[in-house]
Amino acid sequence: MQGRSTIWFPIALLALLAGLTLWVDRVVQPPQPKIDGSSRHDPDYILSNFNTIKTDQNGNPRHRLAATEMRHFPDDDTTQLTRPRFTQYTADKPFTQIEGQRGLVTSDGENVYFMDNVKIVRGATPQKGELTVQTDYMHIIPDKELAMTDRPVLIKQAPDTVIRATGMEYDKKLGILKLFKRVSVHYVKPKAKTDGSAKPPKKPAPSSSSSSKKNSKPSAQAKQAGKAKTGNTSTRTRR
Repeated sequence: MQGRSTIWFPIALLALLAGLTLWVDRVVQPPQPKIDGSSRHDPDYILSNFNTIKTDQNGNPRHRLAATEMRHFPDDDTTQLTRPRFTQYTADKPFTQIEGQRGLVTSDGENVYFMDNVKIVRGATPQKGELTVQTDYMHIIPDKELAMTDRPVLIKQAPDTVIRATGMEYDKKLGILKLFKRVSVHYVKPKAKTDGSAKPPKKPAPSSSSSSKKNSKPSAQAKQAGKAKTGNTSTRTRR
């Protein structure tokens, strides 16, 4: 019996090691792709002329997202957009619209990215003119009403303000625009408005030269005084 135990023990140990090796090999191997295509980066559906609106608790629109085409990818649950247009609404504030040639929305919808020829337009207010921002990339966080980029931006505000910077962050809730690095500003002070009620200028008073011309002729008394003075002088000269 002791001899048989001695023989079976190495065999059992080898079998255990073989099983452990097979298990480790299966663990380290990448999972096999699913036949439903969810593990590949292929769209599972495509929509044309996509348009969606998110509202608040009272049913008022908060933001609208539209695109000429939308592609959804199941492997990472992201959405790619062609020519996206995002419009954000806030009570008692002007709308803000962002558009670009390409877009990307994360799976939770908390982040929206715009790429290529991005343009942002903020509507005019009674105190401020329309504001436009041009860049190549913009990161939007809709729920926080934030827009940010680390790419060069060109900002124009009506009527004649032009701003350039290498990055920006716009907080729509607070109405604050932050600019980063190499900021240059061209500002033209708007001209004062006239209502047409200004009075015409008064005619200038007659100059002293005209009055002197009128009084240039000597009076009769001055002539007589002149003659008398001449006579006195000649009398003194005779003596």
